[in-house]
Amino acid sequence: MLEEVERWLHTRSWSVADRPLHRILAAKQRTGQSVSVVLPALNEEETVGDIVAVVRHDLMQQVPLVDEIVVVDSGSTDRTSEVAAAAGARVVHRDEILPRVPAVPGKGEVLWRSLLVTSGDVVCFIDADLKEFSSDFVSGIVGPLLTDPEVDLVKGMYDRPLAGAAGQGGRVTELMARPLLNMHWPQLAGFVQPLGGEYAARRSLLEQLPFPVGYGVELGMLVDALHLVGLDALAQVDVGVRKHRHQDGQALGRMAAAIYRTAQLRLARGHLVRPSLTQFERGEDGFEPRTYSVDTEERPPMAEIAEYAERRVA
Repeated sequence: MLEEVERWLHTRSWSVADRPLHRILAAKQRTGQSVSVVLPALNEEETVGDIVAVVRHDLMQQVPLVDEIVVVDSGSTDRTSEVAAAAGARVVHRDEILPRVPAVPGKGEVLWRSLLVTSGDVVCFIDADLKEFSSDFVSGIVGPLLTDPEVDLVKGMYDRPLAGAAGQGGRVTELMARPLLNMHWPQLAGFVQPLGGEYAARRSLLEQLPFPVGYGVELGMLVDALHLVGLDALAQVDVGVRKHRHQDGQALGRMAAAIYRTAQLRLARGHLVRPSLTQFERGEDGFEPRTYSVDTEERPPMAEIAEYAERRVA
């Protein structure tokens, strides 16, 4: 490990207990910064309501840390929107945001568009499939941004159990993302959960970053932020244990392909060789190929979007 990373682990890796809530609130009041919480959601009716309810109760009603909580629904066919709204979130549908740019499927697409419908100086992203959710996930990763002006982006780190086994979650992280980062961006080797969906950043940084539209968004954001603001502006906070719905092996394969392609673009900005992934499923006549396109599209920095600039002027 680079000496720079070892030093970073001592100076930019914290626990949620390092910043008590009263200290975070005092810093928020002193600096006047506002906080938006965004949940990208697709068919998450079983969990989204509980997450919204916890954030509202703990961090909006009990204490004034969060100023708004927004669920961006990316086309759910279940009751995700109704459940989120009933729990107290403002629900916005992906296709209603920036309608002149046709929406494409993907998590990164939703996160990018969320910048147009939120107003916080600090934007906190939380996946909508978390179980046994704690508001520490929000206060923990927002805390450093409110208390330390030199920090621009904070990732959550946590244990990820799989089927009851500790430390076995995050399979794409261990098999794809971590090797890529260690080999090509060793400054980022200290991140425990580089692909984690729980992180917060200053709007002033997010609006300058391109957003891969799919699963590559977290890796792309880390790499681009490193180049834009440097390692010392990035941090991570231990928030405990993350429990969520796990995907099957083939879905993870598609995720890994998108992440690899995101890394490839940043390594060479080269021409597209083969933006697809073929997997196999057993059918009546043996193994049958299934080919999926790999997310390769990216949205430009939000600061370049006219509607965003007009909103800020207004």
